[in-house]
Amino acid sequence: MNKWKKKQPATIKPFKRPTLAGDGFGGRTGFFLSRAITNIRQNVFVNVVTIGTITLALLIVSLFLLIFVNLENATDSLSERVQVTVYFDNELSSQDQAMYREKIVALPGVSRVSYVTRDEALKRFKSRLRGQETLLEGVGAEILPTSFEIALKRSYRETASVENFVSALKRIPGITEVQYGEEWVRRFNSFLNLLRLLGALLGGFLIIAATFIVSNTIKLTIYSRRDELDIMSLVGATRFFIKAPFLLEGLIQGIVGSALAVVLLFGVYEGFLHNAGSFLTFNPATSGLSFLSLEYVAGLLLAGALLGFVGSLTSLKRFINV
Repeated sequence: MNKWKKKQPATIKPFKRPTLAGDGFGGRTGFFLSRAITNIRQNVFVNVVTIGTITLALLIVSLFLLIFVNLENATDSLSERVQVTVYFDNELSSQDQAMYREKIVALPGVSRVSYVTRDEALKRFKSRLRGQETLLEGVGAEILPTSFEIALKRSYRETASVENFVSALKRIPGITEVQYGEEWVRRFNSFLNLLRLLGALLGGFLIIAATFIVSNTIKLTIYSRRDELDIMSLVGATRFFIKAPFLLEGLIQGIVGSALAVVLLFGVYEGFLHNAGSFLTFNPATSGLSFLSLEYVAGLLLAGALLGFVGSLTSLKRFINV
């Protein structure tokens, strides 16, 4: 009976995917990174175009950022002229000076307080009339008032903050005459607000334009390789397996492009410093112009990486249903 017993069909074991070298997060990352680098080597021209587009887009944005940062620094230096002056008819004794100084310093927003005597006020007056000192012949220091000059912290130089500070200052007993150039402060702060608004609008427009250009360039890159992606999808590759190398490729393109943009920007900056003296009336090397800080440079590198990554991600969703 055993001789004629029907044999049972052999059980088919499911196919098991071979493990990647060092399977796990590190092994997968290494595999996907090697695939991304291989893709770049196999499509040099397309990747050069993509990196060049990212470089050009970020160079325009970073050049605007460099100009805007230096304008902000210049206006910040100019805003130091926003100061409040308290006048007194009589010379103050040392005790009175200490008393008023202590009360003024106790107010929020005070950066520096200096006492100006009548003699010092006369010296300043004469320096402003240099070449016309004869107009002051017979004029004594006693006709000029003494004063406290109060410099404010940066965050207290806005129009409303200055007005609140002056109101608090006038509440100190003995202080009646206070001047701070109301109209100049108002116009200066209006100019600052307009400058920041224009900077935000123009900067936002440049960022949107750069994102659009880079995204469309990466779309062309992935579109040229759509057959490869279709084949991978047909043979059963997972979405993540297909996307990961392309996302890393976009990340690499973004980092390289942003690094090149920073290098080119530094070259433009150095060239301007050394050659602008021939066509400008001032020497930019000694005028306080500065390159972007490390925080801004790191921000540009991060922006480039995100630009490449997001561009690849949106392009994959657009062209490949994976």
